[in-house]
Amino acid sequence: MKKSIVLFFTLLLLVACSKEVSKTNLHLTGNIKGLKKGTLYIQRIANSRLVALDTIKIDGNSSFETDIDLKSPEMLYLFLDRGVTNSMDNNILFFAEPGTMNIDTNLDSYISSAKITGSKNQEKYEEYLKINTRFRDENLDMIQQKFLALKSSNTKAVDSLSARQDNNTKRRYLFATNFAINNKEYEVAPYIALSDIYDINIKYLDTIQKSMSPKVAQSLYGKKLTEYIAKIKKQQ
Repeated sequence: MKKSIVLFFTLLLLVACSKEVSKTNLHLTGNIKGLKKGTLYIQRIANSRLVALDTIKIDGNSSFETDIDLKSPEMLYLFLDRGVTNSMDNNILFFAEPGTMNIDTNLDSYISSAKITGSKNQEKYEEYLKINTRFRDENLDMIQQKFLALKSSNTKAVDSLSARQDNNTKRRYLFATNFAINNKEYEVAPYIALSDIYDINIKYLDTIQKSMSPKVAQSLYGKKLTEYIAKIKKQQ
């Protein structure tokens, strides 16, 4: 009888463990070349702050792996704490989605060297960033030119640069809108709308929201975009 009870509870424990394992749908692996000791934190934004989903200790082996439960594709952060006072703690932004993903980078250029694979949303986001970065670089260049023009009291140049900045912003917003609409099958579309062009004319956000596929509309960012648009309309 005693053996039967032990066996019964053992089976219950195994079932409970198997259910717990089945909750994880993202297997994340990676390597940080040159890292001998430190701590990795996988984080998400919750209530306007970063919250740790998992903590991984690195001690001698620079490779890592973990399993995460994702309710929906989501932008996560791989935060590195090197454990020394003069270090630069960094965050790698990556668009996580169910499946198997890998992040390879090195200690010296933690963010810029990061190679992220296994996520279609990540691929789309990187494609978006390549063009979007050009707009941002152009704007920074114009800011510098404008500063010099103001310093020399060149009013004509200041006015010209201000007009060019406005045009650059319009082009950037239009690009982001078109990119989101053209990639309506991916969760990156509502994410871009919420993170980069949240202050654009409501009609453009409306167009993005209405173009989303049913699957994306029910995702984390799809629902947030719908809620955000409803909130803006209510305030108008």
